[in-house]
Amino acid sequence: MGRNVWFQGEKLWSWGLAAVAVACCLGTTVVFAPGYMSPDSIEQLRQAMGRTPLTDWHPPVLSLVWRALIAVTGTPSSMAVLQSVVFWGALWVVAWCVWGLTASRAGSLAVLGIGLTPPVLTFVGVVWKDVHAAAALLAACAVAFVGLRLRERDVAPAIRWALFGLGVLFLAYAMLVRKNVFLAAIPLFVLLVLALWRAPGRRTWVLCAAALVAALVVPAVAISGIAHPVETRQGAQIMLDDLVHVLTVEELRSADVPPDLRNRLVTAAEQCRSTGALSDAYWACYERRPDGMARDADGITSLWLSEMGSHVPGYLQYRLRLFAGLLFETGYSYQAGVFPNDLGIEVSHPRLEAGLGAYIGGMGADLRPLFRGWFWLAVALFLTVRPGRGRFSLPIRALGVSSMVYVLGYLPTMPATNYRYVYWSAIACTLGLLLLWLDRRPSTPAPAASNPARTGSAVTMAGAVTAHHPADPEEQASPGDVAARRPRVPARPGREGNEADADSI
Repeated sequence: MGRNVWFQGEKLWSWGLAAVAVACCLGTTVVFAPGYMSPDSIEQLRQAMGRTPLTDWHPPVLSLVWRALIAVTGTPSSMAVLQSVVFWGALWVVAWCVWGLTASRAGSLAVLGIGLTPPVLTFVGVVWKDVHAAAALLAACAVAFVGLRLRERDVAPAIRWALFGLGVLFLAYAMLVRKNVFLAAIPLFVLLVLALWRAPGRRTWVLCAAALVAALVVPAVAISGIAHPVETRQGAQIMLDDLVHVLTVEELRSADVPPDLRNRLVTAAEQCRSTGALSDAYWACYERRPDGMARDADGITSLWLSEMGSHVPGYLQYRLRLFAGLLFETGYSYQAGVFPNDLGIEVSHPRLEAGLGAYIGGMGADLRPLFRGWFWLAVALFLTVRPGRGRFSLPIRALGVSSMVYVLGYLPTMPATNYRYVYWSAIACTLGLLLLWLDRRPSTPAPAASNPARTGSAVTMAGAVTAHHPADPEEQASPGDVAARRPRVPARPGREGNEADADSI
């Protein structure tokens, strides 16, 4: 009787978590309607609406998805709705899994609370590739948590592979929409595989890696071959920053590049020095062409390759100075509404936007470290080094490594010191800290069930995540070895195998 009452309460709490997630999703959609947009967002919306040609300056996959949503719904606001659904849906799945694994109402509700914290809520409804990448990575984590929760159940291999395929799609989209997310996605890919197969064999790793590569290459080739985005050579923007800030004006005047490019480099260097622009020279100081950097990229790349080798100290000092700005002078922590445009897009609820701005701005002033890169890098390092040895040690370390390498990956490439460059790290580290706190709390196991296989109560025990489940066939012991160490009480078929250390990644 007691078990039945508990099980009914478990179901009610799961529905309660879903209701809270839906309410938060609706609230986010209303407050951010029709989606806050910066100049970058407006430009991608223009491409989605066909007002300007599709280019690869920003990853075209976002504009193409937006174009599809507009075709189906007839409104540009559908993109912000999709962001909110994916974000809150992922948090709800993680909360549901945490509830199933720990039986902690406070812990599962706190997972949803992550989305309302200032450093996370600030960009949930902003249409940026950074936000898309963060939401997709969070969704991949949610799939991995489902794998952790299903470890004690006899799940068909087809279901495991289906979950893996879903997680890979989220990881692939994150990397397609934000190229440097590749570094952050690899630890989550490892988490996904180890969550679904405790001791994956070589064959499983090869198949999983091949699936990830295919999920990246096939859409990229399709977009290039079908949509034909205009090539802009946007990567040369980073080299332009290095050239105008590392080389002297005299060195630029004698640079071995076409005269027109040489003159514009000299002018950019002089203007950047006079205005104090330390980065983002392409937008701040450079005389831009209508086709982006396509015609200048070869000359800039050639000059960068020939000069940076002899300016290593200056290059390192410049990049370290920029990175220090990202860590200690992190800016642009809030996108205020919609940038003025001629598309008729404006904030739907100005007073709600003002209230959100007051919340983010006030909390940012009172809790400034939460919007600084150094804070999240320090938390990521802590989670990587000290993930604990509890049920969540595997995802904690994966989140820490993912956050750390994502921030460090900006050292040679960052164009500015914007908070959105550490947005994923803020989400991942907040979740990691919560999981670490849950691991250190006394566990509250559910009442014993007469039929664990049917009720699923086994996954609520303290050691659920670190418990054993079948390994790959090639990793299982031989029949002779199994017989030699078979216990007197007959074991369930298929339960023999090698234990894996849940604290490793």
